[in-house]
Parts: sequence; C-alpha cells; structure tokens
Amino acid sequence: MVKAAVLGASGGIGQPLSLLLKASPLIDELALYDVANTPGVTADLSHVSSVANISGYLPADDGLKHALTGADIVIIPAGIPRKPGMTRDDLFKINAGIVRDLVKGIASFSPKAFICIISNPVNSTVPIAAEVLKAAGVFDPKRLFGVTTLDVVRAETFTKKFSGVNDPSKVQIPVVGGHSGETIVPLFSKATPAFKVPDNEYDALVNRVQFGGDEVVKAKDGAGSATLSMAFAGFRFAQSVIKAIKGEKNIVEPTFVYLPGIAGGDEIAKATGVEFFSTLVSFGPNGAENAINVLGGITEKEKTLLEACKTGLKGNIEKGVEFAQSPSK
Repeated sequence: MVKAAVLGASGGIGQPLSLLLKASPLIDELALYDVANTPGVTADLSHVSSVANISGYLPADDGLKHALTGADIVIIPAGIPRKPGMTRDDLFKINAGIVRDLVKGIASFSPKAFICIISNPVNSTVPIAAEVLKAAGVFDPKRLFGVTTLDVVRAETFTKKFSGVNDPSKVQIPVVGGHSGETIVPLFSKATPAFKVPDNEYDALVNRVQFGGDEVVKAKDGAGSATLSMAFAGFRFAQSVIKAIKGEKNIVEPTFVYLPGIAGGDEIAKATGVEFFSTLVSFGPNGAENAINVLGGITEKEKTLLEACKTGLKGNIEKGVEFAQSPSK
C-alpha cells in the first residue's frame, strides 16, 4: 500500500500533478491538501477510474494532519506562480514561508515520508526544509529531495534533433547544480547514448535549458508559468521514488539533495564546495542510496558553467538556511 499526499493540490501544478498521480497504478491512496478549492478538485478526480482512493482537505478541522498521516511520499508544489518579469528569487519570501510551515506539518504527522519539493526557489526551499526537519529531530537526507527533473526533461526534449532518438526520455542527460538560471548545468558531454551539440548552437541550447521557464511565462503572456511540464516532471520523479519503494532496481534520477547525508555525496561536496547539489542519485526502498559523481572528465565549457553555478548556488543555500533559522513571522 502506498499513500501519496500532494500539498498545494489545487494550483496550476497541483491539479495536473494530482491527475497523473490518480491515474498511476502504483498509488493506492491519494490525499490532496490546499488552502482553497480542494473539495472540488477531489470530487472531480474521484470520478477517474483508477486504483487510488482519493481524499481532499482544507486547513480547517486538522486538514493537514489528515492529509499527511500515513503518507509514504509527499509532493509539495504549493506556492505562488511566477509572473512576467519575476525571477525565482522574487518568489522567495512568500514560498519560503509556505514550505517552512508545510514541512513542520510533515515533521509532526509523517516524519518518515519521502519529501519531494517542487516549490520554488528549490535552491533555497530544500535547505529550509532540511533545517525545519533538523529542528524537529527527524531529518533524514535520504528522504528529502528537490525536484529538478524539469531541467532534465527540457534538456532531453531540446536535444532531440541532435540525439536522433525518437523518444527523448530514453536519453540520459545529467543536469547538475541547482534549479534556477545559471545554477542549472546541463552536461551534454555525459549524455547516454552520446551525441554531439554543434559549437555554434551550444550556448543558445544551454541558455534555453537554463531559462526555459521564461520562455513559457512569456508565451502565456502573464496567464501562468510552466505548470503542465512541471507537473509531468514532478510525476516522473515521484513515480521513480515509488518504484524504488516497491523494490524495483536500477532507479536513477537527478535530484537536489543534502550531499553529506548520502553515500558518495562527500566527494561531490568536496569538488563543488556546497552541501546541497543536484546530481544523479540511485534510489532504493529507503530513498537515496548513492549520489553519483558525474563531474569527472567534463568539458572546459562545462567547467566554466559549473563555476558560475557554484557562486549562485552558495548564495541561494545560505539564504534558505538563514530564513529557516530566523524567528518565524
């Protein structure tokens, strides 16, 4: 039996993510939580003929407690969306507080759950979550993940013409670092199967992977951000975690993790100078089993990208830790 909970289920990411989870044969129970509209979303999805029994909750009547109790995996897309001209950093103050309070609930009601954080800015919200869990005495680095899968999905999709693979999801392209702008480092040289990106297209391709979200915000002309693709990426990651929980072998996904708490992580932390970093991770029934170091033998261009990533990432992480350690407002 697997129970999944979605915190922020009524939003632009939450609704399509909840639909994908409801349709998954891997989930037996699906709990939805949000500050508004959850009963309607739940009623709508309850008509989908699939395995999962679904329930929905609002903050009243201990809704968060009921949603989280017994949860094996919690996915958090809660927060406000980006608007035109807004960076991920602009979202920080609002979304940081939302994530902090939701993770406090997880610490109380489902401390052993696998936590998948989508809420931006991930580079800061994951460190915030770690600090909250540490303060509650329930932090397990193997069970806390920042969902950076959308960066990989974009890298796979945008390089289809170079890889020549009809289904781009069959190409593994490590995207390391963080989950905003220059902290996103696609390692095309490490792609499997291997392919070549022409030099005259390399910079534009990297930029598109790093700032693909801006492309969507602009195209939606103020009406939203990358919600559908993010829901797809969030589902892909959550499904992999659930498969690992159920005992499936050879599950490897990219994710933003606390390196010192995961086998192989110390080596990457030493190489990058940061404790939180997105890299390929192998999963097992207890979560992250091994952080895979893919930084050896990267190209000079990728080394340059990595240096820029480190600078931005350090600041983002420090900002999250500082917020979590300051008195709650």
